[in-house]
Amino acid sequence: MLESLLWVLISFLSGSLPFAVWLGRLKGKDVRAVGDRNPGAINAFRAGGKWVGIAVLLLDISKAAAPIGLAYYEFGWRGARMVPIAIAPMLGHAFSPFLGWRGGKAIATALGVWIGLTLWRVPLIALPALTLFYLWLRNAGWALLLTLATIGVYLLLFNPDPLFLSVLVLQSALLLWKHRQDLSQPPWQKPLHE
Repeated sequence: MLESLLWVLISFLSGSLPFAVWLGRLKGKDVRAVGDRNPGAINAFRAGGKWVGIAVLLLDISKAAAPIGLAYYEFGWRGARMVPIAIAPMLGHAFSPFLGWRGGKAIATALGVWIGLTLWRVPLIALPALTLFYLWLRNAGWALLLTLATIGVYLLLFNPDPLFLSVLVLQSALLLWKHRQDLSQPPWQKPLHE
């Protein structure tokens, strides 16, 4: 039990590292002052430019992939005790203690979760789906909803592991809540805050 709590704490703290804010400050920018004011990779691109954006994107993915990959592949954690470990980095990103319990929308961190759990299997489904749905709709919330549904279909058909399905359900709840403003608009309407 104590070991499980320690892994959850490590995953949460790793996920809570606000790389967008920190790297933005190195460029003299506050990523929370642009776009939707979200401390994430998209606003890091907007505020800090291409290289800051790429660095933040890779770090936000890695801060979830690293602890989850270690727990899952190196330490062999499986089943129900792995679920909170897999969700913790996203919660850390969305509710960072470094940012007064506020945070980003956790899309890049969600990708890191799937890399940590499945290596490239789910990301190879999720990334093209998210890209296509976003190009089609221009609304991140609706594109994300359709992408999560696509991942769900993939898992049900090809890898119906209860761990993966549980993570997807919890991940979906958090991501859709963080994108509730986009989802309150029609799918074809670009969000006003972008």
